Amino acid sequence: MDGIQIALPILGIVAAAAVTFYAVSFSEIREKTFRDLDESESESQNGGYKPSFSSRERRARRQANKNSKN
Repeated sequence: MDGIQIALPILGIVAAAAVTFYAVSFSEIREKTFRDLDESESESQNGGYKPSFSSRERRARRQANKNSKN
C-alpha cells in the first residue's frame, strides 16, 4: 500500500502536466490560425490577392522584354 500512496500523487501530477501542455498547445495553435486568418483577410481587402496574368498579358510582357533587349 505504501507504493500506491506514493505513485498516485505522482501520476496525478503527470496527468495534470499533460493536460496543461495539450491545452496550452491547442490554444496557441488556435491563436495562430486566427491570426493567419485575420492577416489573409486584411491582405485580400488591401489588394493582397494577385490574380495570375492572362496568356495575352504574359505574351505582351515577353514581347516587351524581348523588344527592350534588342
